[in-house]
Amino acid sequence: MANILWLSAITCNGNSHSFLNLPSLEEFLGRHNFLYHTILPSTFSLRDIFELKVYESIDILVLEGTLDSDLKKFDINFEDILVEYAKRAKYILTVGTCATFGGIFMQKHSNRYGFLYKNYTAHNRFLSFKEKSVSVSGCPILPEILAGVIDMLSSNLPLSLDEYNRPKSFYGWMVHNGCTRNEYFEYKIDNHNFGELEGCMFYEHGCQATYTRGSCNKILWNEVNSKTRVGEPCHGCTEPDFPKDNLWQTTKHMGIPAKLPLGVPKRAYLSLAGVAKAFKIERFYKNILEEGDS
Repeated sequence: MANILWLSAITCNGNSHSFLNLPSLEEFLGRHNFLYHTILPSTFSLRDIFELKVYESIDILVLEGTLDSDLKKFDINFEDILVEYAKRAKYILTVGTCATFGGIFMQKHSNRYGFLYKNYTAHNRFLSFKEKSVSVSGCPILPEILAGVIDMLSSNLPLSLDEYNRPKSFYGWMVHNGCTRNEYFEYKIDNHNFGELEGCMFYEHGCQATYTRGSCNKILWNEVNSKTRVGEPCHGCTEPDFPKDNLWQTTKHMGIPAKLPLGVPKRAYLSLAGVAKAFKIERFYKNILEEGDS
């Protein structure tokens, strides 16, 4: 059983609430012990945590939310407390894009940042903890990913990490992989109304699934769905530059998307686009017209 200490900085608690939707939450809580969590039953109070009254071993220190150099709780600097527990923890897990990269709460605040990254580069104060840190980005995170990573860390299973310390087993592919609209993407057929079941959203509606790493189309939300399946573009919430401006628009230069799918050279894209436009698959257009009429 792993001892988990969950600390929250500046946050909407979205990751905590998402975690409550874990289908196997009861089983998970039977395997692990929360020394402190914002919502779940815990061994210690928040005041106990900030007065450094926790002497139990800390297997996993979880951080949720954006850090702020001026943030205090009980008139105690949050950063200082975080450093103390980071020293003692066996692993450090940043949960959500705010804790990992700064996220929404970093917008227009120069004194706010993610645990390891400030403006997407290494943040010096916490850099010494990078070797025992794992990042689970997302806004919010998929609860199955968080539970899976915690179980792997508590079992001392090796994790292969990407350049942002994210587990490749969950962030080793694009959200585009597994999308039910991939055939429309290949033939450059966009849908033109949110919520439609047909068409791709990359060409007109700013879908960022082709350059966003994540498992949203492999591990479905509530075991049912994903943004792209219901006609909502991917917002790229697992990436360091989230949130972006004009989320629902595709920026173009002379009709070509300004940002091409990850790993696709411009010349190759233009060649493939030319070939794709030469085809007109009747069943695609028929489906889109029928849905528009309804």
